[in-house]
Amino acid sequence: MAAVDWLLAHWWILAATAVLAALTGGGWLYGQRHRARWEAVRAQGLRYGLNQLDALHHTHFEDAVRELMRRDGCRDALRVGGGGDLGADVKATDPYGRRWVIQCKHRRNGLAGSAVGTPDLQVLNGTARQVHGADIAVLATNGRVTAPAQAFAKQQRLHVVDRHTLGVWTAGSRPLWELLRALPPPGKPPALS
Repeated sequence: MAAVDWLLAHWWILAATAVLAALTGGGWLYGQRHRARWEAVRAQGLRYGLNQLDALHHTHFEDAVRELMRRDGCRDALRVGGGGDLGADVKATDPYGRRWVIQCKHRRNGLAGSAVGTPDLQVLNGTARQVHGADIAVLATNGRVTAPAQAFAKQQRLHVVDRHTLGVWTAGSRPLWELLRALPPPGKPPALS
């Protein structure tokens, strides 16, 4: 009772504490919104040149692919590559609810590096849908892809982002799903979008 009597006698302390808490909370909320707006602006301007991509370490190439998927609206894009990744370096859900699994194959020498062959696509084909739940399975490279690998990808409904498509995607503002053909139709947008 003594504490209640004291607060009633000194009501202005309680009012000042409430005002201070409201100002602090408002400032924090304003900062969060400001950071979110800035991140959205930064992501919209995200661009890479092929020379930049060629100079990256393979893990940074995976990071770049993840960031491009985020730029395109895949808020949950995540780099999962590394030893034992089972053919998935980047996973994401697009604004239409489709689950993407991307296997990245970085070539230090770009087009002059070794070509991506059928074995890499066979790993992706064997794990993307069954293990990772992909609606869309993609192999992305800054290099070249052999003709047999291209034919296998088409036969197995895999998508190949070769150097040319990668250059268009990374230098522009169109999302990857506008650059690829024969994608599954959009589903219901997930709660994230």
